[in-house]
Amino acid sequence: MADPLRERTERLLADYLGCCAREPGTPEPRPSTPEAAVLRSAAARLRQLHRSFFSAYLGYPGNRVELVALMADAVLSDSPGPTWGRVVSLVTFAGTLLEREPLMTAWWKKQSFQPRLEQEGDVARDCQRLVALLSSRLAGQHRAWLQAQGGWDGFCHFFRSPFPLAFWRKLLIQAFLACLLATAFGYLWTRLL
Repeated sequence: MADPLRERTERLLADYLGCCAREPGTPEPRPSTPEAAVLRSAAARLRQLHRSFFSAYLGYPGNRVELVALMADAVLSDSPGPTWGRVVSLVTFAGTLLEREPLMTAWWKKQSFQPRLEQEGDVARDCQRLVALLSSRLAGQHRAWLQAQGGWDGFCHFFRSPFPLAFWRKLLIQAFLACLLATAFGYLWTRLL
């Protein structure tokens, strides 16, 4: 019997990780699902915010699957448990390890460490293994949490929801101060003329 949640999880992860593992210079394929588009957007924002961390792992020469498994244990098993932010962080990290063309020189290249020459099959094989690993963690080990959050529809809702209250509060304060300044300026202008 088919498991729709697991299939959807695998399709989402295959879309994102496959996009990250594509040949250098190949145009980015369109996201296959709405949640894939949301994941790509959230991952891009995360990578922008934490550029130095993610750039350190571009072109990683070690065992990618083992490193992601260790990271998944650390990130998803901490006391508060999984969150959408942790899920995006983990998947973004896995995608970074699969990228073939480094944007910046990683630390092991600066220290004259020569990574093993990768065959094209290594990245594709690791991509499939990472999809299987992350799917088993998310749709297996953390299935109850994923379902409680509304599944991947809940993921889309979480990241597409309107701006947080803090954003609106800040915007309202800025608008109020601008109106106050305009009123004060108008009052002073009419008094001086």
